[in-house]
Amino acid sequence: MKMLSALWACMILFCVGTTPTVAQQNGTANWAATVQNEFRVTPNITYRQANGVELKIDVYQSRNQNRPTPTFVYYHGGGWVGGSKEANVLRLIPYLQKGWSAVNVQYRLGNVSLAPAAVEDSLCALRWVSRNAEQYGFDPDRIVVSGNSAGGHLALTTGITPTEAELDHQCLGAETPKVAAVVNWYGITDVGDLLDGPNQKSYAVQWLGAQPNRAEIAKRVSPLSYIRENLPPIISIHGDADPVVPYDHAVKLHQKLDQVEVINKLITVPNGLHGGFPATEMKRIYEAIFSFLNTNIE
Repeated sequence: MKMLSALWACMILFCVGTTPTVAQQNGTANWAATVQNEFRVTPNITYRQANGVELKIDVYQSRNQNRPTPTFVYYHGGGWVGGSKEANVLRLIPYLQKGWSAVNVQYRLGNVSLAPAAVEDSLCALRWVSRNAEQYGFDPDRIVVSGNSAGGHLALTTGITPTEAELDHQCLGAETPKVAAVVNWYGITDVGDLLDGPNQKSYAVQWLGAQPNRAEIAKRVSPLSYIRENLPPIISIHGDADPVVPYDHAVKLHQKLDQVEVINKLITVPNGLHGGFPATEMKRIYEAIFSFLNTNIE
């Protein structure tokens, strides 16, 4: 969609501090006039109440939508102890440009509730999407979950955690639906690995807190605990020099997925850190993501 391409151009101008010409200003004005009629945002819908907190989601979609659309559900990063859905809106744009709907999810951070609260909330958000598919025009058979860093971990746990783990028992609805695919941006796959030893990370220690059974909880919320046959297709993006989430987390995930013959792909960013990849790499990544989704989502 032309107006979304214009948005990218406007953001680039803003980021590099270039003074727009009159023609650019006119183009931006034309885009602004068009996009407000093309898309709608339904913000801050309460999907769950927990610990006295109303948890919200935002829905983004075309005003001209006339049939159920593939739906992109996004969980923000921040080590489970920081971040916000609002800071990640731009990550929805590539999917909106493809004509998808998008759902941006808030969940309980560690200062509100320790692990496994964020995982429980993420599963409840997925159930909300499924439960309200008809009202919002979501295609329940084409729901893709995604996130970056801790959000990548939540996308993975949302996409592959079995009901036997009992992490979705507080959610409304009959059962957690199966997602069509998972797009994992440098997400944690082994939470216990980050609690002690050479890979210890303060954000993981903070999220688990001083719970006496923290090792058990860490295993219970680790995607590597749930690798089995018949999982949804999973694509991961990870820099091999990531100082925040070890690259080995992605490698182990995809090795185990290969072993059980789950469709998967790992995109490695050479010398890549924790996001912030160069534009050439981002182009390559998004081409690979949409090729993967087009191939594997009916």
